[in-house]
Amino acid sequence: MNGIIHPCTHPEDKPAPKNEDEMMVAIFEYIDRLFNIVRPRRVLYMAIDGVAPRAKMNQQRSRRFRASKEGAELTEEKNRMREEIIQRGGFLPPEEIKERFDSNCITPGTEFMDNLAQCLRYYVAERLSNDPGWKNVAVFLSDASVPGEGEHKIMDFIRRQRAQPNHDPNTHHCLCGADADLIMLGLATHEPNFTIIREEFKPNKPRPCSLCNQTGHEIKDCQGVARQKQGEHDEFAGAMPAAEQEFIFIRLCVLREYLSRELTMASLPFPFDFERSVDDWVFMCFFVGNDFLPHLPSLEIREGAIDRLVNIYKDVVHKTGGYLTQNGFVNLERVEMIMQAVGVAEDNIFKKRKEDDENFKRRNKEKRKRMKAEQQGPAFMTSGQFAPQALGRRDRPEPVHNARYQAYDMRMQSVEQHNKDAAQSLKSMMRNGGRSSAGVSDSADRGVKRKNEDSDSEPEPEDNVRLWEDGWKQRYYKTKFDVDVSDDGFRKKVVRSYVEGLCWVLRYYYQGCASWKWFFPFHYAPFASDFRDIQKMFSEFEKDTKPFKPLEQLMGVFPAASGNFLPPTWRNLMMSADSSIIDFYPDDFAIDLNGKKYAWQGVALLPFVDERRLRVALADVYPDLTPDEVRRNSLGSDVLFLGRSHPLFDFIHELYRSETREEALVPAELCHGIQGTLNLDEDPILPDETVKSPVPLLRDISVNSAINVKFRDPQFAEGFVFKAVLLPGAKMPSKVLKPEDYERGARGPWRPQLGFNPNRQQAHLDQAGFRALGHSLPRAQQFRGQYSNAAPPSSYHQGSYSRHAHSSGQQHFQHSRQNAPQRPPPSFSSVPPPFPRQQQPYRGGGHGWDRALQAQQSAYQQNLNRGGVGPGGYQQRYDQRREDWGDRRDNRGQQQARGFPLPPPSRHIHWNN
Repeated sequence: MNGIIHPCTHPEDKPAPKNEDEMMVAIFEYIDRLFNIVRPRRVLYMAIDGVAPRAKMNQQRSRRFRASKEGAELTEEKNRMREEIIQRGGFLPPEEIKERFDSNCITPGTEFMDNLAQCLRYYVAERLSNDPGWKNVAVFLSDASVPGEGEHKIMDFIRRQRAQPNHDPNTHHCLCGADADLIMLGLATHEPNFTIIREEFKPNKPRPCSLCNQTGHEIKDCQGVARQKQGEHDEFAGAMPAAEQEFIFIRLCVLREYLSRELTMASLPFPFDFERSVDDWVFMCFFVGNDFLPHLPSLEIREGAIDRLVNIYKDVVHKTGGYLTQNGFVNLERVEMIMQAVGVAEDNIFKKRKEDDENFKRRNKEKRKRMKAEQQGPAFMTSGQFAPQALGRRDRPEPVHNARYQAYDMRMQSVEQHNKDAAQSLKSMMRNGGRSSAGVSDSADRGVKRKNEDSDSEPEPEDNVRLWEDGWKQRYYKTKFDVDVSDDGFRKKVVRSYVEGLCWVLRYYYQGCASWKWFFPFHYAPFASDFRDIQKMFSEFEKDTKPFKPLEQLMGVFPAASGNFLPPTWRNLMMSADSSIIDFYPDDFAIDLNGKKYAWQGVALLPFVDERRLRVALADVYPDLTPDEVRRNSLGSDVLFLGRSHPLFDFIHELYRSETREEALVPAELCHGIQGTLNLDEDPILPDETVKSPVPLLRDISVNSAINVKFRDPQFAEGFVFKAVLLPGAKMPSKVLKPEDYERGARGPWRPQLGFNPNRQQAHLDQAGFRALGHSLPRAQQFRGQYSNAAPPSSYHQGSYSRHAHSSGQQHFQHSRQNAPQRPPPSFSSVPPPFPRQQQPYRGGGHGWDRALQAQQSAYQQNLNRGGVGPGGYQQRYDQRREDWGDRRDNRGQQQARGFPLPPPSRHIHWNN
């Protein structure tokens, strides 16, 4: 759900919503579109990120501090650029007095997330009551008060349902989200039918400038040019982009086919199990980085690190004696063999990376020089008969009416250019202390100091580690950790934490959160060659750990600039110099690019939050919370919504009638095998009771048919292990890959599968169908509504159409036959007569276009003679002429489908009206 909330509240490619109500409506519309694409039949599970484990909170903290810093820098840059442009006399629209939407409020515990939960309850009740597509769907809402990341709450639900005896092993799951870890999570379920739907990423999408709201340039290049009118009267200024967001499906069953080809190994000393090898592949992908651990320095995903790991795995697995993982538990002794194999190649990897980087820079430099040479044209281009002409051009050059003036103009331009060169040369000599600038090769560059060849590229970040040179390990630990490489104790401490992290992440993916308290306490990862004797570095995680409460997490991840979302006394702890935890909230912090080019790729060097110190400081301000803040600071539970036609509806309704306070088990036979426990909601949505709308733009639900109840997943004994296997009875989807699909760079005709049915017949439109669509659908982004309101072409007898506004608000065109000029019908013969050139505004050439216009006019005239255009034209005469139309035949005896003959098959036919 967070992947829906963010683009709806602060979109990048269109104007932002004006207020919170519009944001909620945008979220509803987004969910509607996804629902209509996927069409779920049994369950819709909407999971919003709740309080995250500490391992994830560090990443959230880094993101929110970065967002706050970038927002402040953007405001400062806007003010500076605005002053410069106004001083130059540029034009800028008046600055809007509008509070900037702080995306940091999309965090559990804020009023925004609490309002969103209330709005989603209303939305689900409205759809269950009024939308037939939702009729038999069980809707689960897990809002921000429920701890856990959204995707992992969904994974926990799937895991626990798979362990039930009534679960259908051929259930099809469709998970929405753009994070790459969803692919890993989907593979980890070992469900045969798992699909991910995500927004299609389209790079280089134009973004409007923050100053002038125009596209085509960034804020640093803004010149303050007045915006061009869109339309004659600027009537299309607020037009939205014509193309809406498109989605793609990722079918994990196809990915499993590729992995089967890639990971299948022969002559193993143990039985090959494809499902176990998939688990190992998921585990090895953790080495290239994830949300909880930094990637190893020698493994970059863009350098083919996953391919390298797979090759090493296939070489080493013969020596390991078995697989690396099982059901989410790691065999560290076998992992050490993989890491040592990576460590052997580390030195060559760093040198190859430097070589590739240098080659990339060289190619870019050559490309820039080529583009610059192509862009440079002559200083002066004459016109008329002296202008250069392309070879083979048919058009004649424009005549020169005054050849002497043309020659004079050419001489003056030459003198003017010579004077400019002399002035530039003089300025250059004055700047260089009277010395002439060296290296000038031609007159066009005379007097201009030659630029550095790399001056148009961004400055390279300073790299003190230099991994491609000898001594890289010593420099790395000294620069990144401020310790000497000889300090084996510290290195082992970093490696131990990383090993714990690998075990924690795999457990998190396969069994659920093993510890809410654990996190990796360093900003950087160790080298693969440092993983020695790791089999005894990890035993088990601390038991019975609890997640933070929502307001506590806000204190752990928010910068001081976002303190307005917190109670006043809590906010004071982030800002007061006397606060005992003021060091958790630095006003500024360093960003280590760590070999990357952009700041967002770097490492934010923020201090880690000490949980013990934080709780001690918060103990003094807890009594200051209001009742509403106490409610927002409590942990909630999932909520199940049903419509009146669902089989489980009467069972839940009876629970409310009996007012039982005990947990009730879900009857599996009434809910597609889903099991769990139910509790009555304190503020329920009940049938036949009005549901108040929390959004003023939307109406109340006066006829409600929905009901809701608290839901809890099935519980298992401590130490229970969810099996990472295919369930008995699971039917594998049909294979879709051909042998040539495995070849790298295969470029065959590929057709995407639409929907979930691979055998669905696709609809096909012929030319007539496309013409019909062209007449009934909008032909340009400015034409709104169901039908196009474009005026007819000028060739269609201007003035013969009149527009009438009907009571329904739609506009129709009605033809006035009395005013239509009558034209003689055309005739066809074996030798087409010459068509007179029409007086059209069209500037194209050729008789083919004239023939097309003539034929179009003739067909249109025939329509007029047969019954006219407009409402009721054909319908009024349909009953009277039905028999006559049915009896019409052409020369070949074929029955006509229309009231006029088909195009003539013979040489000479005249049309008879």
